[in-house]
Amino acid sequence: MNSHGQDGQQVVWTVVGTDIGPLLLAATGEGLLTVVFHATDAVRDRVLDRLAGRMGAEPVEAPGSPLLAEAVRQVEAYFAGERRDFELPLDWSLVSGFNRQVLRELASGVPYGAVVGYGDLAGRVGQPGAAQAVGAAMGSNPLPVFVPCHRVVESDGGIGGFGGGLETKRKLLALEGVLPEPLF
Repeated sequence: MNSHGQDGQQVVWTVVGTDIGPLLLAATGEGLLTVVFHATDAVRDRVLDRLAGRMGAEPVEAPGSPLLAEAVRQVEAYFAGERRDFELPLDWSLVSGFNRQVLRELASGVPYGAVVGYGDLAGRVGQPGAAQAVGAAMGSNPLPVFVPCHRVVESDGGIGGFGGGLETKRKLLALEGVLPEPLF
């Protein structure tokens, strides 16, 4: 058992190149577990060490595993403008409580090409006035892109923050037609 009282669960991972840089994708038998932006060697090593401690097993590089191969196929189609929705099982074990509730609502209720305000999303989960807590939930989202935290913006029209960096958020919103493509 690991420090969270769980038996070690196999985690498989791969890195895929995208228009926003390399993404690390990791999965368990339950589904896609985490997506990490800017997956340089140093970032990858930190993430894999953290996952090993959290999941109780050393992650294994396995780009050919069925779930990862399908995730790569879908993410490549998304960045090519050929896919608007992801159809993959998700492993929610890295997030709980209010954050899980908010992220599940985001995943099911804010479609491609749409945005929602932090406060509006708080209201959707029955917590009006919890906009800052929604912001914290977005910051802890273990499944960005697949659970589209880039679609959450400020109510005054500001872009808001983003764990992958504001340039990455702008590129994702431009891909979805919410923002114009950057000129340079």
